Amino acid sequence: MILKEVHTKSDFNVFYKIPEEIYKNNRFYRTSEHDITKMLVEGPTAFHQHATVHSYLILQEDVVVGRFSLIRDQKLPEYVQVSFFEAQADLSGLASLIVEKARAEFPDCKKIVFGLNGHLNYGAGILTSNFDEAPVFGLPYNREYYQDYFNNFRKRTMVSYQFPFEPFVDYHHRMGDNLDFKGITVRKLNKKKLRQETEIYTSLNNSCFPGHPFWADRDVREDYELFYPFRFLIKEENLLFAEKDGKPIGFFLWYPDFNQLLKGQQRLGLKHVLKYYFNNPIDTFRFTEIAVLPEYKMSCAVQSMILYAIPYIQKAGIKYGEGGFIFEENSNSIAMTRRFLERATGLKMEPHRHYALFETDL
Repeated sequence: MILKEVHTKSDFNVFYKIPEEIYKNNRFYRTSEHDITKMLVEGPTAFHQHATVHSYLILQEDVVVGRFSLIRDQKLPEYVQVSFFEAQADLSGLASLIVEKARAEFPDCKKIVFGLNGHLNYGAGILTSNFDEAPVFGLPYNREYYQDYFNNFRKRTMVSYQFPFEPFVDYHHRMGDNLDFKGITVRKLNKKKLRQETEIYTSLNNSCFPGHPFWADRDVREDYELFYPFRFLIKEENLLFAEKDGKPIGFFLWYPDFNQLLKGQQRLGLKHVLKYYFNNPIDTFRFTEIAVLPEYKMSCAVQSMILYAIPYIQKAGIKYGEGGFIFEENSNSIAMTRRFLERATGLKMEPHRHYALFETDL
């Protein structure tokens, strides 16, 4: 088994086509992450200004059997990231071969992590459960045997929660429309000022998430490159800002499960945008991110943003939600998520899907 670094246009085309073979008989896989993969693998993007990306094909007897990228980000300098990993089953010694390649390419790095795609906002995690369900948009999906490649690595687990949406509507009615949020107001994204609004989103991310496992500060250009391709699908109510005395203090990002627009290995395109607006089949939303500045954690900001969003989510015909893509070691975030979901739904929340990053020392 050998690793061939990707350089030519032909090699890149083979790299992107590998999932077609891996998942050709799998009805749950979705290709909605293809554009992000291509953006980070080939660039040029703002991310490449502080990160090095080397991509490889995995060959066995001249047959391509997998792929991955090695990423070294100066904002997360102790790690080599193994990203966009896809491989056929039973490739003995594959993980060790990748570790040796990473050690040779980046000899000053101390650790390697499998399953982190450049940054948490680009995608993270190797799925370790629920292989008989299509993933919610933005959450990873892979073959069940992938985790077997990393049995000898430290496992950093993450979970998501699934919940019915109707109890949130009842919760909204119970709480009423005249609650006193002590001067905190909520507003929608202004898409006409997408660049400026992205600056606020980026600043809040960088202020709210330091200390989170594998966090690295964002640059507004990176977040703008993520938002801009989805400008025709994202509605203004999908990104909410909480403000106090005109100052942004928190945000709530949610969006419909755009994977429900796709069948098989289709990629999001114009026909799916039209389908979304004129014959929308989506019944699930992703509770993507919600955060407030540390000094406002005990305020009503989180509650105010969720209550503001509920009528919009209801109007979209949503019946289910999934959120809380959280590292299990982050007990405070898990407790907050479960407490709010249980208060709103009246149901005991247990993790629905499980994911992991796998790491070891170099």
